[in-house]
Amino acid sequence: MPTTSIHPETIVLHAGNYRKDETTNSVAVPIYQTTSYQFYNTTNASNLFGFKELGNIYTRIMNPTTAVLEERLAVLEGGVAALAVSSGQAASAYAIQNLCKSGDNIVSSTDLYGGSWNLFANTFKQLGIEVRFADPKDPENFRKLTDNKTRAYYAETLPNPKLNVFPIQETSNIGKEFNIPLIIDNTAAPITCKPIEHGAAIVVHSLTKFIGGHGSSIGGAIIDSGKFDWTLNPKRHPLLNEPDPSYWGITFGKAVPEVLGLPIAYLVRARFVLLRDLGSSISPTNSFNLIQGLETLPLRYKVHQSNAEKVAYFLSLRSEISKVIYPNINSTGENKRRVQKYLKTGFGPLVGFELKGGKEAGQQFIDNLKMIYHVANIGDARTLAIHPASTTHSQLSEEDQIKTGVTPGYIRLSVGLEHIDDILKDLTQAIDLVSAKKE
Repeated sequence: MPTTSIHPETIVLHAGNYRKDETTNSVAVPIYQTTSYQFYNTTNASNLFGFKELGNIYTRIMNPTTAVLEERLAVLEGGVAALAVSSGQAASAYAIQNLCKSGDNIVSSTDLYGGSWNLFANTFKQLGIEVRFADPKDPENFRKLTDNKTRAYYAETLPNPKLNVFPIQETSNIGKEFNIPLIIDNTAAPITCKPIEHGAAIVVHSLTKFIGGHGSSIGGAIIDSGKFDWTLNPKRHPLLNEPDPSYWGITFGKAVPEVLGLPIAYLVRARFVLLRDLGSSISPTNSFNLIQGLETLPLRYKVHQSNAEKVAYFLSLRSEISKVIYPNINSTGENKRRVQKYLKTGFGPLVGFELKGGKEAGQQFIDNLKMIYHVANIGDARTLAIHPASTTHSQLSEEDQIKTGVTPGYIRLSVGLEHIDDILKDLTQAIDLVSAKKE
């Protein structure tokens, strides 16, 4: 039986329809390493292909192992359904391509992960999808960039690397005036923030990060809140309200709720059009590995956040550091209000800081680390460090780097699960060596 618990510690273990494997009674979710599935009869096959019932057809589109992951993620985020894909980047791309065609646009926050910025500013431009960038300091900036071709707003809850909490409800309310959904990337704030409760229509995750938690598997997910009315203004969302030529001319926005009785038109289209045609499928083995990570996420995330807060305060006392970027430090005014409103169980696992010596000092610090890994990732059980200006954000112009929060001396830490004393010891010796070289 599905759990009715509201507690994440229980949800990640018991949510969804899986209790045991019906053939073997296995409690652990099996890896269904298969490409295809036997239909019961021709009627069953026809119903599956015609959206009259849901079930397994082909692993490029769905898989029983992946289904358990999807169900648990949907409940954890407070949505009605989820779609797991091969990476977080694929999830972000599909979330937008499910609403936009050539000639359309979205309005995105400027505070973005470097890979998202490149996708939006360059690759989508080549596909004819325009991304307009709005500074989230004032949510009204989203309104100013909206026109009749705007299909969505997009932002990160806790943007990496700027770490200024996004005004979810305020921006969502503006979007509702135009029947525009807010898509929120919640990768850096699972558990601690619930974007759907604040008005987000769609949530995306890079499962590779804190949900997987072990740096072993890549995956992404799109979670449908089920609360957005895609048919309220048919001209705003033509891909969901105009006949789809690849499915006998059905309109997803109307047909899916009528036939299936569920408000999952957005997610059904993402699965049966984008995933079918573009094929960014997650492997069953990666789904299995990500389930293992998900089951301990609430416990791990508490330690990530506790360690990160201690690291942030430690860094704030070092004279070699000009600025510490962390939601609970140096947040004032509107930023502080957003932290208090949206981060309910901690301030996140990411810490940024700027060394006074600029780019050279930042690179020296990285090279001095002994225990902490120099890795282009976040969310691992291990503490990770990187110098974004020379790595993750190096493809961006200096102007665009500044817009996303990257300065020449900026260092980003993804604080792990090691004992805090050992983390601080490695940070101390790395900073000390930078100071010694300057002298």
